[in-house]
Formats: sequence, C-alpha cells, structure tokens
Amino acid sequence: MTDTYVIGLGAQVMWLVVKLTAPVLLLGLAVGLLVSIFQATTQIQEQTLAFVPKIAAVIVALLVFGPWMLQNLLDFANSILGNLMSYVM
Repeated sequence: MTDTYVIGLGAQVMWLVVKLTAPVLLLGLAVGLLVSIFQATTQIQEQTLAFVPKIAAVIVALLVFGPWMLQNLLDFANSILGNLMSYVM
C-alpha cells in the first residue's frame, strides 16, 4: 500500500463524512436561521424557542435521510472490506 493510496482513501473518507453530515447540518442551519429571524422580529428571547425547532428538524432529517446515509455507509464499508487483501499486500 503506497502513500498516495492511503491519501486517496483518506480523501474518500472525508468526502463520505461531508456527504453524510451535510443534509442534517444544513437543515439544522436553515431552521436555526428562521428561528433567529423570527426571534429578532418579534423580540421574543426565549431560549427553548431556539433549541426545540432545531432538535425537531435534526430528528426529521435523520428520519428522512437515514436510509440514504446508511446505504452510503454500507457501500463504503463493503468496498473497504471487499478490497481488504489489496490493503494488506
């Protein structure tokens, strides 16, 4: 296993992490932005108003994107374990 192969594998892992976390983080970011705009316009500074919608959005995102995320993770794990002999040699 050469150093370029290890770097390429690391790049694949980093891309997988970005791809798996992006939907959840972006939905949480969008809901947080909407809640902040709502709080700024109404001048309601309740702390639970900031967290409860974001938590709900993250749970919904995990329910919606969960099967897709799991499939991507399983595909990557299968490719790693399927080529295990090429990593050892």
